[in-house]
Amino acid sequence: MTEGTTYSGFVAVVGKPNVGKSTLVNSMLGVKIAPISPKPQTTRKRVRGIHTEGNRQIVFVDTPGWHEAADALSEYMIRQITDALAEVNVVLWLVDLRHPPTHEDELVARALRPLKGQVPILLVGNKADAAKYPEAALQAYAELLPGLETRMISAQNERDAKALRDEVLALLPEGPFFFPEDYAKGDQTPEEWAAEIVREEAMKRLKEEIPYSIATKTEEFELRDNGMFYIQVNIYVERENHKPILIGSGGRMLREIGAAARKQLEVFLGRKVYLDLQVRVYPNWRKDPEALRELGYH
Repeated sequence: MTEGTTYSGFVAVVGKPNVGKSTLVNSMLGVKIAPISPKPQTTRKRVRGIHTEGNRQIVFVDTPGWHEAADALSEYMIRQITDALAEVNVVLWLVDLRHPPTHEDELVARALRPLKGQVPILLVGNKADAAKYPEAALQAYAELLPGLETRMISAQNERDAKALRDEVLALLPEGPFFFPEDYAKGDQTPEEWAAEIVREEAMKRLKEEIPYSIATKTEEFELRDNGMFYIQVNIYVERENHKPILIGSGGRMLREIGAAARKQLEVFLGRKVYLDLQVRVYPNWRKDPEALRELGYH
């Protein structure tokens, strides 16, 4: 156990959809604890990632992208962000320097306004390496909530991520560790992680509305006598006509999703995995609070 004074805190990573929040958290931790895909709103729940270094411990909180709520799922996602901000010690507000601010960025600024002066807030401009005018873009974002310290990074760059993490470590208040020093990097259960990996791989491959209308839930997770994990995950879609698209011609799409997810899970678990994917129809689950609870959004 660490002796002497310790420092710890919750660090929320917030921003509109698809600015690289999960990528940044994964980079700062050095391991993948949050799903990522090119599609916005891949992250639907708060995901905590733990980094302990010497007498300091960061609990990173990856949050969904801030957007206008349109259904019960959107409302749930917004609550996940506001709940994260209610217990935060440091905020990293991530923005995309390739584009000027949008209405969603204004919503983030409005949500952070009450925290200004209460906790450190860093405005972090991401994708600086790909932006045409990164300084001008960062200045435009800074005007949404004046007085914040600003940084420019590329979330995929290990050096940038480590430098930002080191800066956050120095901002932590004095306090006890929230997790044991040898605790795993993330707080999701293996069952939750399996479902999220399947959803990530599906979102990477599906087009139009379908990626946003799927949910995944692990129904069985068992280490068999042969040393192999048997994992059964249900993929839920909202409409009957979405089901054949997800399965694909001759089952091709579902096999691709399963093969990619299985590869990730075998690395994560360190064992062979038999991944059994089943496609189910759950009409309008995004609009039904009870359905959300059944599917793990509670």
